[in-house]
Amino acid sequence: MAVRRRAALATLATLTSGAAAALALPAALALPTARAAAAGAKVLRIALPTAETGFDPARVNDIYSIAVLAHIFEPLYRYDHLARPSKIRPRLTLGMPEPSADFRVWTVRLRPGIFFADDPAFQGRRRELVAEDFVYALKRHADPATKSPNWSSLADWRLPGLSDLREQALKERTPFDYDRPIEGVRAVDRHTLQFTLGRPLPRFVESMTHPAYAAVAREVVQAYGDDIMAHPVGTGPFRLVTWRRTSLMALERNPGFRDETWDAEPAADDAEGQALLQRLRGRKLPLVDRVEVTVVEEAQPRWLSFLNGKLDLLAVPQEFAGQAMPGGKLAPNLARRGIQGWRVLVPFTQMLFFNMDNPVVGGNTPPRVAFRRAVWLALDVQREIDLVFRGQAVRAESVISPHSSGYRAGFKSENSDHDLARAKALLDLYGWVDRDGDGWRETPEGQPLLVECATEPEQLSRARDELLRRALDALQVRSVFKPAKWPENLKAARAGNFMLWRVGSAANQPDGQQALQRLYGPEVGSGNLARFRLKAFDEVFDRLTVLPDGPERDALFEQAKRLAVAYAPYKVTMHQYADSLAQPWLIGYRRPVFWYDWWHLVDIDDTRRPAAA
Repeated sequence: MAVRRRAALATLATLTSGAAAALALPAALALPTARAAAAGAKVLRIALPTAETGFDPARVNDIYSIAVLAHIFEPLYRYDHLARPSKIRPRLTLGMPEPSADFRVWTVRLRPGIFFADDPAFQGRRRELVAEDFVYALKRHADPATKSPNWSSLADWRLPGLSDLREQALKERTPFDYDRPIEGVRAVDRHTLQFTLGRPLPRFVESMTHPAYAAVAREVVQAYGDDIMAHPVGTGPFRLVTWRRTSLMALERNPGFRDETWDAEPAADDAEGQALLQRLRGRKLPLVDRVEVTVVEEAQPRWLSFLNGKLDLLAVPQEFAGQAMPGGKLAPNLARRGIQGWRVLVPFTQMLFFNMDNPVVGGNTPPRVAFRRAVWLALDVQREIDLVFRGQAVRAESVISPHSSGYRAGFKSENSDHDLARAKALLDLYGWVDRDGDGWRETPEGQPLLVECATEPEQLSRARDELLRRALDALQVRSVFKPAKWPENLKAARAGNFMLWRVGSAANQPDGQQALQRLYGPEVGSGNLARFRLKAFDEVFDRLTVLPDGPERDALFEQAKRLAVAYAPYKVTMHQYADSLAQPWLIGYRRPVFWYDWWHLVDIDDTRRPAAA
């Protein structure tokens, strides 16, 4: 899904810890923790750079809300905390799902004796998790009244009967019929759930790991109605106890959480993982009693809060990467304090793309393909990485992110090339030349050429825009940049009202085919923001969907990547590194790859935390 990287470029003096202490910090970072610490609770303290929207799995899809609700609600399966490459394990089930031979029918057996957290909606009864809770939760995404942003993804499962229920409610303007059975998802018995898909999906289990599709109790939704976003009730290790919107969220241990212990399967040669396994295996979850999540949008206060010990973990803001992890290694002054640091290549990808429906730059005719390839060749991505991203990225060769199937480290394509001479030659060859002598090229038809670039009104975007402007100027291509808020640009892109735009994308599952949806014809107006249509690509995509993993599927990934580069609707610029810092007293952290839940798996050593922190 497209997400925005909110960051600012600023030149800031290096701060000593003493200078940092002298600056004012958000009050919410200290006060609630002091009360909890007085009670002897272990408290994990983190900060988000962007405000949450709420905690209903069917109504949110922003990563910050999901990061919180993933510790309250639980999907059927989970990712192993330490396994690299990623590994899916049972969470609420007696084992892995049982697929039919054609991967169309998937049977899941729930573990009996798992209960929702206590809530007044249950009227004093302990409420056991049952298969019907998953059926109800999925139907909520289809209910037009819910306005679920996850419906298009769920619709891609092609569960027979679910879209019909939605269409009936829309057409007849009647309430969604939750009680009508459908073939696509049903409770075979109290603890057996069965999915019937409209096509083979060999990797369907990956979809069963996302917290958006976690179980929800119908009584809770009915009890809280329109206020359900503020009343999350799940089966997870924590429950929400405080919510000051856009400011503070506090979660506490769920007293009714099942008897679950810490376990993981790191690789045999993973020294760090094996050490964590020996230290934490068998401990009862969650390891901490309370999690306090503050929203601190500005990078400098987050950085200072960490330096002062007010945060236990910090996702290092872009502008402080050089101070935290110079050259990819922990800064000596931080190492002397016992601070831990990691730099990890994450499945986050930056890209630009043209509107393939635009009459000037779109379409698959040779002159238009040549124009797009020329623009991409003119863009100096390595300079952007060095100057704007402070070296925290690598040039991308394809749309598929690291850690995903279909990603191959040795793959090389024209996508990463920077060759201004070749770019100019392409334009000359296909008729994009300066006919009137004003210094700017015209279209092959002799019409004025102006590239309109949608962008955002923030410093990071302005710095990147300047590099793009220079590349277009070097090609003698006139350009204009039109800033708007990110949601407005997304709305325009989905409607096809743009010429050129830039987004970032984070993979949320191991299958690299997810990234290829950006070029799949049926996804135009949704995931395919470039509005690219190519029959040959769609045929490859459809075969990728139904094939099991193996050499044949790997070969199709290579073919899909080559087609994407050849027609050049996207310029995939870079895959990013993420830097993380942790205080000496935080134990067990490892940055997740595709998942969001880890707060219950880390420990706090209060003997190492200063009393003033």
